Amino acid sequence: MLDSFGNNIRAVVFGASGGIGAALVDALTRHPSVVRVHTVSRKGRTDHHCDYHDENSIAAVAKEIGAVGPVHLVLIATGLLHSSGIAPEKTWKTLNADVMGDVFAANTVVPTMIAKHMLPLLATDRKSVFAALSARVGSISDNRMGGWLSYRVSKAALNMGIKTLSIELARVNKGAIIIGLHPGTVATGLSEPFMRNVPAEQLFTPEQSALKLLTVVENALPKNSGSVLAHDGSLILP
Repeated sequence: MLDSFGNNIRAVVFGASGGIGAALVDALTRHPSVVRVHTVSRKGRTDHHCDYHDENSIAAVAKEIGAVGPVHLVLIATGLLHSSGIAPEKTWKTLNADVMGDVFAANTVVPTMIAKHMLPLLATDRKSVFAALSARVGSISDNRMGGWLSYRVSKAALNMGIKTLSIELARVNKGAIIIGLHPGTVATGLSEPFMRNVPAEQLFTPEQSALKLLTVVENALPKNSGSVLAHDGSLILP
């Protein structure tokens, strides 16, 4: 795992205090080829604290990380599905503009702003990857059930952002890759209210998810840049 990156890998994990984020940090920290893992979160015991909704805060964190040198792997494990007063909509009758704005800000604006400040830090002399957690429900062609409108729209927009960023990235850093990652259903606080009907074999622990996602990152090639890949490496169609 991560052999395609070579040695002396410097990684960054945004959302490092969350379920998947913490598992990614643990797996990277234990990897013999990883020499540094920069951990970023809004709270918790991490290297960098960041207000994700303040671009100046994101820029400051990027400046601190960039001062150490180029990075080879950036993982974005932030996002919003539900919280106090926010839940996926079952019908358009429950749509709320403020809620939709909050979900869009968390799932689309935040990772895009992180990309703005972190993509220039990717190493140019070898493989480097920027990957953000997305979701299969962001696929327009795969949407057969409806519902969850705010979450679906925010992830579809994120997927378009990843595609658009990949085109510009290829012009300035031909070896760099930007992808979205669909982790499946993971036993974390984000998925807890929706796990009841998920078959046991389709429900992953954060540790299982982290290893699957890092395997996808390991196998990612420049031709995959701009795509959204599932935990098994399969392509999520737009």
